[in-house]
Amino acid sequence: MADIVIDGDVKAQQGIRFNIFQLNQTYLGKDARLNIGPKGFTGEKYGGSTYWDTEAYCIPFYMATKNQQVARSLLKYRYNHLEKAIENAEKLGFTNGAALYPMVTMNGEECHNEWEITFEEIHRNGAMTFAIYNYLRYTGDYSYIPEMGLEVMIAIARFWHQRATFSTDKEKYVILGVTGPNEYENNINNNWYTNYLAKWCIEYCVENIEKVKSDYKADYDRIMEKANLDQKEIDQMMVVAEKMFFPYSEKHQVYLQQDGFLDKELITVENLDKSQRPINQKWSWDRILRSPYIKQADTLQGFYMFEDHFTKEELERHFDFYEPFTVHESSLSPCVHSIQAAALDRMDQAYTFYLRTSRLDLDDYNKEVEEGLHITSMAGTWMSIVEGFGGLRVKNDRLSFTPRIPKEWKGYTFNVNFRQSILKVNVSQEGTTFSLEGDKDLLIYVDGKEFTISPNRLMSV
Repeated sequence: MADIVIDGDVKAQQGIRFNIFQLNQTYLGKDARLNIGPKGFTGEKYGGSTYWDTEAYCIPFYMATKNQQVARSLLKYRYNHLEKAIENAEKLGFTNGAALYPMVTMNGEECHNEWEITFEEIHRNGAMTFAIYNYLRYTGDYSYIPEMGLEVMIAIARFWHQRATFSTDKEKYVILGVTGPNEYENNINNNWYTNYLAKWCIEYCVENIEKVKSDYKADYDRIMEKANLDQKEIDQMMVVAEKMFFPYSEKHQVYLQQDGFLDKELITVENLDKSQRPINQKWSWDRILRSPYIKQADTLQGFYMFEDHFTKEELERHFDFYEPFTVHESSLSPCVHSIQAAALDRMDQAYTFYLRTSRLDLDDYNKEVEEGLHITSMAGTWMSIVEGFGGLRVKNDRLSFTPRIPKEWKGYTFNVNFRQSILKVNVSQEGTTFSLEGDKDLLIYVDGKEFTISPNRLMSV
């Protein structure tokens, strides 16, 4: 079910199968008390703790290659830790049930020992809400929201409401003193990705409060009483969302990664002496933090998660601006860039990034494999084929594909478990075929056109 077959490229085939094998033995989804460590069971670095990688990178693989209960267990894991997340926020001075999920945890308590990560890399909170949205979008299982999800979203929205500061100078809400996904910038202001997540989390929470109020009245009454939430607080949250500040460069026509990004000496990676790479092993932190170099997708992470919020032209502009400064020294970087390069139909670049993410450990790109394998980026490798080359999205409650294929491949095949139907997708240089296991037709989009796939019949597109 999870296998991806690649025809004509042995190194690419070996890479993805190695990754899928590791993912399948790392997590089964049978026990909601368990989660995924960035090294799985292959090494002791990170101590087997759970990171935001699960919500941002791993859930799509487990949703599409297992039954939905596996992904639901990952979501329940965070619900079970909600009280601890509220305690974590209280220790930092937040009140009224605001929650800050830990950067690193075993039991819901923060286990990280670096202040700039523990207190500043708060974007992980947004990944918790995004995972709920992603699960609902894919499975159609709304029951999770009134059962557990809405309580989590309310606590996270409260955190963003309290964490934002009103700037009388800008007449906007700002978020100060943060570290974004790009950990080569610490203690900066208005990280675009963090601000955008904060705005979206509040809006998505309020949207679901209204739906639960309308369709699940008993759950609504229970949750509102338990959370002690009223309309006045909801309105105050929405003001923060509506007036959130996003740094923007008119000159470059891009959102800025953070307020001071253009103050840096903007020398691209191409013009960086190769003897200085990787910079995290060659430079002091003082030098890294003053440099323009990006450890992993940051602004572009937001463009990946909220693709529908932006035009293809905006994606292209931001990709062309930020990728030249990206050193990809995080294992989570190449997969996002591969997906976006494919979306821009830059297949040579997408293929190069795919090979880097799929063979990261086999070829020991980062010279650190003795610490263990990069399990969570392996889920990103799966995404780079299925979402990148296959173009899988969920649009209007249906699967949508924009299939592309690297010139190095004759073809590739993958399976998708979507709402009790298993769809097999085969992409070749000549075209794409679909076959369906199940007992009912499945409506899909391919390159924006609607097709009906019937069980046990091959459909060519």
